[in-house]
Amino acid sequence: MKHALLAAAALGLSGCQLQPVYAGGANGPVASTLSTISVSTMEGQVGWLMYTKLKDRLAASGSNQTRYRLDVKLDDDITGFGIRGDRAVTRERRTLRARFQLVDVSTGAVVLDATAGSDAGIDVVSSEYATVAAEQTAAERLADVVSDQIVARLAQFAASNPTAK
Repeated sequence: MKHALLAAAALGLSGCQLQPVYAGGANGPVASTLSTISVSTMEGQVGWLMYTKLKDRLAASGSNQTRYRLDVKLDDDITGFGIRGDRAVTRERRTLRARFQLVDVSTGAVVLDATAGSDAGIDVVSSEYATVAAEQTAAERLADVVSDQIVARLAQFAASNPTAK
């Protein structure tokens, strides 16, 4: 009975058509498409962090050919909460949201319009230096998370659109 169930499960899984997104490695169709995306510059320190992280993640195969342009608009916000009796903030939330558009360079058409985002909590301590360092660390982590979300969405687009390859 157990063998019959295992055989039925194996047959069911073999028909699900799951395939790895990055099949073929750096020479595969998804990685090749991602390497043809140029990233537009973004303003500010968090914009620079996002720009460099996206460029690093998209340039896997080192293609010099540009087929798409990635435009990203960032919303970086720090909100204080956890207020003590003396009205001092004890906790902050840093939120990073990105609206990104993938533009076909040859036609100017927007082929993908989506959002990504994340947030991080920051303890506000008596040392201003420590609080600023915590805010900077949160910005770096958020840029990592949001850039990973963007690249995953771009990879999904490349995998599901045969004309993108």
